[in-house]
Parts: sequence; structure tokens; C-alpha cells
Amino acid sequence: MSYSARFQELSSQFEIGKDVEIENSDILIRFFPFKSRRSFTGVSGEINSFIISDSVKENEVFEFPVFVQSSVKKYNEVILLLHGLNERNWSKYLPWAEYLCKHTGKAVLLFPIAFHVNRAPHTWSNPRFLQKMLDLRRNLHGQDRSLTFANVALSERLTDNPQRFYSSGRQSFDDIVKLITDIKAGKLPLFDRNIKIDVFAYSIGAFLSQVLFLSNPHDYFSESKLFMFCGGSIFNSMYGESRSIMDKKSYEKLFTFYQTGFWAEKIAIKTGDDVMAAFYSMLTPDNDKAKRMNIFKQMRQRIAGISLAFDKVVPYHGVVQALGHDCASKTITLLDFPYEYTHESPFPVTKQVDKQEVDESFLHVFRQAAGFLGN
Repeated sequence: MSYSARFQELSSQFEIGKDVEIENSDILIRFFPFKSRRSFTGVSGEINSFIISDSVKENEVFEFPVFVQSSVKKYNEVILLLHGLNERNWSKYLPWAEYLCKHTGKAVLLFPIAFHVNRAPHTWSNPRFLQKMLDLRRNLHGQDRSLTFANVALSERLTDNPQRFYSSGRQSFDDIVKLITDIKAGKLPLFDRNIKIDVFAYSIGAFLSQVLFLSNPHDYFSESKLFMFCGGSIFNSMYGESRSIMDKKSYEKLFTFYQTGFWAEKIAIKTGDDVMAAFYSMLTPDNDKAKRMNIFKQMRQRIAGISLAFDKVVPYHGVVQALGHDCASKTITLLDFPYEYTHESPFPVTKQVDKQEVDESFLHVFRQAAGFLGN
């Protein structure tokens, strides 16, 4: 079966909150509830003034899906799959998760980043609400061709306050730590308390993963492997302007905010907060360069990944800046696909591309990912 056909089949069977046995497969999708823990409770007043705490019920209490094999009742290994920026559903990731589950024998847990997928307010999927927001934004900022229905909500949030990029990332970070803590406390009976956790991370999910691995809370990631696909770049080499991600105005404001002022003055370092320090080190190539590269060098055997030659959002040279040339050259494979693709759609399901070429490219990436994460 072709990738595009499997994409359609899985999308038609998948529904948030509904456990399902996938047709023509021995894979089940199970859902588990999660309540987010409010972040930033111990942070100094100076730093706390930069924290945005949006109260959105969908973001605080939600469910996450886990792909499992029907014959396995309990897992001692799991792959945490982290998605990209501005995702509104899991569709793109369903064939990815199914393949990894089937070919590694591990559970694959898809965890939504704060204010993404099913953690986003329902209004962000309401055409009438989005049209009003789109019209208002165009009146304020002009006819920007990069502004779309798909990116207007995120663009407006980040333009209003770019600190939300860190705040939502930090909430996601803390939620993942809480998730692992809950598993180790025996609160999720699907998993063994001594669970081994590896990570498959795409796009901004890779950036979040790098912060997790650099700060290594409670030593949870000391033995973990990390596979990055279309991700891993230092922040200031990413190019977020995209009709699927954010518009030009929000990207420019976001970029400027994290290169000057608060973060550039190393307030993050002064707090003694390991997470802020790790985030700061990923903003520009020279921020804590020696420490960052040394950590990645030490975990070189536990890192692998694939970058795409024409990825404009997360370019390979930014990955080299983040990991260092020696580490990147030994861990990250630079590929090009024989069809027109984008960062946002590496495996397009449109009729305009050769389906066999897409199938072969998908298998090339995920055989490598499964081989690395499955060992």
C-alpha cells in the first residue's frame, strides 16, 4: 500500500479520545488523559514578568494517543514522538507512528506541545473566528502573502507577545517531565516503572528535545536516544515564515526578540535555571557554545537524524551550528528527495507527485529511524 493511501486510511480511522484497532494491522491506538502542571512556580520575579500564562482549558486537560501492538500488554520501552510548530491535528504523524511501532516493537507516544493539536482552543478551528482575525491582521499589517487561515492564530499570538514561544515550550517541557514522572510512579499501567524512553522529534519538536537532553531533568534522558527529522537547528538559523507556520510580521518580531534584550543579556543564565540556560544556548551559535557542543559530543552515540537539502525552515547548516561540525557530520544524514517537497510536507500526498518516489523516500527515512531507535 502506498504512503498516500495509508495516510488516508489512518486519518479516516483516527479520532481524538477514541481507542481503535487499526484495520489490516496488529496496531492499536489507545488514549490516556493528562492534566498539565502549571509552570514557572519557582522562578524569580524578574523572570516571572516575562512569562505568559494563557488560561485555556483545552491546553490544561487533554488526551494523548499511544500506538501499541495488540499482543503486548505492558511496555518497558517507549518512543516519544514530538511534532512540529503550528500543527492542528495528528494526521501527518499517524503513518510515522505506525511504522515506528511496528518496526521497533516499542510503544509510540504522541505528545502534543502546548497550544497545539488537541491542546489548541476550539475557536482556532472556527472559520468565522479565523476570518475576523485574518481581516483584523491584514488591516493592521497590510496584505502579507504569507498570512493565511492556517497560520493566523499563531501569528497573532506571537506578534502580541513573542515570549509565548518560550512559555508554551516551557509548559511542554514541564509536561513531558511530569509524564515521565507519572510513568515511573506507576500511574500509567501500560508502561513499566523502569521505562526506557527514546525520542523521535520533528521540526520544533527537535528543538524542544535538544533542550530536554541538554538540561536532562532528573537524569531522565541519560540513556535515551534522539532521532531528529527536519530538525536540530540553532534558533537563529531557522526561517519560520511560512503559510503553514507563521507570517512574515510574527517571524520578524520573534526573531528579533530572541536575539536582543532579555535573552541576549543572559538573564536566563543568571537565574540558575537549567532549562532557561539550555534554551538560551540554542538561540545563537555562540551562546554557551563550548558547553553545548561538549554535551552533544558526549551523547554522539545516542543521536541520529536526517536533514533535507531544500529544507528552508530548518536548514542543515543550522544543525551543524547547534551540534558542532564533528558531531553533526557523524550523526546527521543530509538527503534530497526526487520530487518537490517542503519542510512542512516532506511526504506530500497530492496527485502532482510520483507516489512511488514518495513511498521510497518515506521508507528511506523511517527504516533509518526505526533501525536506530529499535536497537
